[in-house]
Amino acid sequence: MYILVVGINYRTAPVEIREKFTFNSEEASEALKILKNMNSILECSLVATCNRTEFYCIVNQIHCGKQNIIMFLQDYFGIDRTEFKSYLYAYSCEDAVKHIFKVACGLDSMVLGETQILGQIRDTYDAALAESTIGTIMKQLLPQAVSVGKRCHTETDIGKNAVSISYAAIELGKKIFGQLDDKHVLIIGAGKMSELTAKHLSSSGVKKVYVVNRTFLRAQELADKFNGIAVDWSDLEECLADVDIVVSSTGATDYVINKKMMQSVMVKRRNRPIFMIDIAVPRDLDPAINEVDGVFLYDIDELEGVVEANKKLRAQEVAQIEAIIQEEMELFESWLNTLEVIPLIKALKQKTDDIYEKTMESLYNKLPDLSEREKKIIRKHTKSIINQILKNPIMLAKEVAGDKDAKQQIEMIADLFGVQQELDIKCDVVKFQKREVKSSQIPKKNYFASIGRM
Repeated sequence: MYILVVGINYRTAPVEIREKFTFNSEEASEALKILKNMNSILECSLVATCNRTEFYCIVNQIHCGKQNIIMFLQDYFGIDRTEFKSYLYAYSCEDAVKHIFKVACGLDSMVLGETQILGQIRDTYDAALAESTIGTIMKQLLPQAVSVGKRCHTETDIGKNAVSISYAAIELGKKIFGQLDDKHVLIIGAGKMSELTAKHLSSSGVKKVYVVNRTFLRAQELADKFNGIAVDWSDLEECLADVDIVVSSTGATDYVINKKMMQSVMVKRRNRPIFMIDIAVPRDLDPAINEVDGVFLYDIDELEGVVEANKKLRAQEVAQIEAIIQEEMELFESWLNTLEVIPLIKALKQKTDDIYEKTMESLYNKLPDLSEREKKIIRKHTKSIINQILKNPIMLAKEVAGDKDAKQQIEMIADLFGVQQELDIKCDVVKFQKREVKSSQIPKKNYFASIGRM
């Protein structure tokens, strides 16, 4: 088995490509169910954000797993794979684990060190758990990734003056207008990104914040948090005529504002300039709006200039974070190594349990007059003897799991206790997996290539 990541993000694809491969929560659940039933996919989870769509999987063959994910994307979105394959990236084995940890720490985010991704990975884990599409490996890896992210933000200054895409949008507004304390701002959408935007705007001292959402109650709830004003969706155009800045982040699949609407708005504004930021994927604002005089439109990709400034401030923390990631990868390696001795431990326990039960049965037959209390005492002390005998071999097996000659030492313990036959079938599977690793020429270390004698 192998760890595999296949995805698309802001580094590899422009927004007009990324927006074609987005999933809402219901679609993500459906996608996981479909993918889990495809060949080679043993476990699967999905991170779907405005800047990335990534599948974190456990597969029995790397090439086949990757191709099946590509075929899934082609069939699900109805887009020929030749149109998007070049935008995809894939990491396997050790590189896959490193990538997941970097994502969790915010090293792979548009805004270096942003913390929103931690909640998104948590949601990824919960969704996959709910759909039963993850097992032993991902149940360890995803929570550990969240822990790595938390550790990096606790032990370094990567999260100092925490930023996000919404924060970058506000920073861009400041560069254009200077101070925002006399500006009127309209937030379209009432989701997490919109709430972050409202939070940053409030701390920037804007004069008024309007919130519009298709569900008025959600707009009201968000507006109340920041002393804003909720606006009915039907009054969107009228509100646009009054504000200076628009930040849009909805889950709409079509444009919320088009060129025709903005032409009408600008007549009412008498061509007074308006600054519009689209941080939604798919985009909320028709790119043609930029052709209207007095409108200055920026989409999520154009925030990268602001993001670069944040990167410079935080780049000095990267080396320390990479050291933390390396430590955590070694911890994950140790955990994987313990999986390799699980079959031996199970075989030892099974053999001793069999001996124990047969011995107890024979003893009861020879001593039929034993009371229940006497039987209980005998069982307890006999079981204790067996557990004490097994204690050292099990501890030794765990200790040698990471050694170069672990296989030989595990076999020696198995031979000593006469359980080699029980391990042979499992060992053959591992050997086959290692031959697969060799032929694919992808993994760097065996412990990531073959993730457990399950």
